[in-house]
Amino acid sequence: MSCFDAGSPWPGHAKGSVGYRRVLLALFFAGVATFAQLYSVQAVLPGLARSFAVSPSDAALTVSAATLGLALAVIPWSWVADRAGRKQTMAWAISTAVGLGLLVSTAPTYEVLLLIRFAEGAALGGIPAVALVYLHEEIQKLHVAVAAGTYVAGTTIGGLTGRIIAGPVAEASDWRMGVLSVSAVAALSAAAFLWLAPRPRGFEAFVPGAGPPLWQRVALNLRSARLFALYAQGFLLMGAFVAVYNYLGFRLERPPFLLPESLASLMFLAYLAGTATSRIAGGLTIRYGRLPVLLAGIPVMVVGLAVTLADSIPWILVGLLIFTGGFFIVHSIAAGWTPGLATLGRGQASSLYNFSYYAGSSLLGWTGGLFFVRFGWLGVAGFAAGLAVLAGIIAAGALRSAPGAQPAPG
Repeated sequence: MSCFDAGSPWPGHAKGSVGYRRVLLALFFAGVATFAQLYSVQAVLPGLARSFAVSPSDAALTVSAATLGLALAVIPWSWVADRAGRKQTMAWAISTAVGLGLLVSTAPTYEVLLLIRFAEGAALGGIPAVALVYLHEEIQKLHVAVAAGTYVAGTTIGGLTGRIIAGPVAEASDWRMGVLSVSAVAALSAAAFLWLAPRPRGFEAFVPGAGPPLWQRVALNLRSARLFALYAQGFLLMGAFVAVYNYLGFRLERPPFLLPESLASLMFLAYLAGTATSRIAGGLTIRYGRLPVLLAGIPVMVVGLAVTLADSIPWILVGLLIFTGGFFIVHSIAAGWTPGLATLGRGQASSLYNFSYYAGSSLLGWTGGLFFVRFGWLGVAGFAAGLAVLAGIIAAGALRSAPGAQPAPG
């Protein structure tokens, strides 16, 4: 029985309650649906490059087109969510994205493929733009960091699912069947989200004229040095992460490895490290505070990158596991911390983090290809390590005194 007073502000679902479990499961499946579609083409980039007779960096634009669409769409989606509600907005977004995802496999030309992927990414933007704000409104504050870790774990499962399904299916047929099979999985996950997500109880619709307009809320959250430091984590580290995963397949299909797509795609099992560390990181923040846990992820990433330089598949996998685990430590903390640091326009703050995150994916993920062409894998690893170190310096300098940076007394 709930002790919630109907006249009081909604305190959020308590950890362990049916509502809490339904929120987490719903967002888990939303993460699967979103990221399975978003990154499914990453596992078939070599085959896609051959199909359209384009270079590795041009093939990687199919990833960047979707993440660019997502980055540009998160602020508009946050505006919609402030008026229509978080759950309703996510339902519209995920349904539209599934429909567009089914069209990807029908693209007749490379240029059309880029347009569909851009539109698909724009539709998908409604999930990360809203999901963490939905958590903050529906879950008790004490457990938000842990719940955010669960959502991020769902995104890792989605990213992994898209890659390990698309690669083997593409080798058995072609890249079109690979991404189509992932779209079918995303459709099932979207249906699970729609069924599980409970009715919002903490949402208060934005009333025009009752507060600052959208542009002022965006501007306020851009002026905060602390929030800007968190946006920098998303931009720099996601750029490093996508660069590594974009060009790993091209490295593994070349001598001395000569791996087929089905085997190269198994390297994406390293994503499971992120599934584990994103959950663990959320729990550690209660004991150690957010900043120490976030900063611990940076050297982990750099060590992982160093290990991937070995010309040994087992060691490359070990390095990728370490790198991926470190990345998701930082991302789960930064993403969950952002709405909590916003004093006004929490939805816009979260959207700005996601804008930075996917802008980094689009721009820096593609830029990694220039290093790959010029310097090989050493160039990609060095580029990614430099981005990680810069992100750590920014976080250490700007977030030391931020609320939640250190553990709560007692």
